[in-house]
Amino acid sequence: MYDELTRQDIEKMREEIEYRKLVVRKEALEAVKEARAHGDLSENFEYHAAKKDKNQNESRIRYLEKMIKTAKVVSMESKEDEVGINNTVEVYFEEEDETEVFTIVTTVRGNSLKGLISTESPIGKAVFGRKAGERVEVKVNENYSYYIQIKSIGKQVNDEEIGIRKF
Repeated sequence: MYDELTRQDIEKMREEIEYRKLVVRKEALEAVKEARAHGDLSENFEYHAAKKDKNQNESRIRYLEKMIKTAKVVSMESKEDEVGINNTVEVYFEEEDETEVFTIVTTVRGNSLKGLISTESPIGKAVFGRKAGERVEVKVNENYSYYIQIKSIGKQVNDEEIGIRKF
């Protein structure tokens, strides 16, 4: 399965890759070199910590490059009356008799604690492409599902407000 990313997601990932290659990589290499100069490497905590940081940076670069390479580019545009990426959605949960507001985002931006719901999540899948007023079933697994009603759909939010989740 490919990650669905917007062009903005890919651009932000490229910016992070460039920063990690030009800034973080140099700092990490310098830290390793400096720690190596402290002597016996077998008992040198600073050396091992610096190597770990360097390896984590290189791993993150590879991860981002792979995501970009295998990404399926999706559009942020949607019909005015339809739930799309970066739209805010007011949803009524029938079982709890509660209303919540979410922003529908791509997988790399998902953060339920901040109200950013991925298109890959059960709620995201249920509401994506639907219209205000529709009652939809959210399938959590084969044994459990629940119903929600889409109360309203907001305009696309500013792309800068959402950001990309850092790992």
